[in-house]
Amino acid sequence: MSVGEPPVELSDSQQRGLELIEETGGIHQSEFWKELDVSSRTGSRIVDRLLEAELIERTETVYDGRKTYYLEPTKIDLDYRLLMAGDMLSPFIGEGDVDSQSDVFTQWVMNLQYEQE
Repeated sequence: MSVGEPPVELSDSQQRGLELIEETGGIHQSEFWKELDVSSRTGSRIVDRLLEAELIERTETVYDGRKTYYLEPTKIDLDYRLLMAGDMLSPFIGEGDVDSQSDVFTQWVMNLQYEQE
């Protein structure tokens, strides 16, 4: 899934599975279904749905002497052009509040307008 596509609708168990994979940064599929407290069959269906939606990646591996898969969140390629106006990065990037009366904000908005023309 790329930036700008509509969000994928997931069931509660699929959402929990995705959150588990994201929170751990990666988990073996043989542990995945145990952590979710679902059967291996249900766990496999959840993984299949997340793979279909391109929300996770799966690689074959060996864990505890058995063939299994390692599940990781999909790395998203962000399109930083959406934050740019000309050669200026959005003033909304950062931790501080943006002063809508500042020269930096005004210049950024003017660059946006210029790009539209």
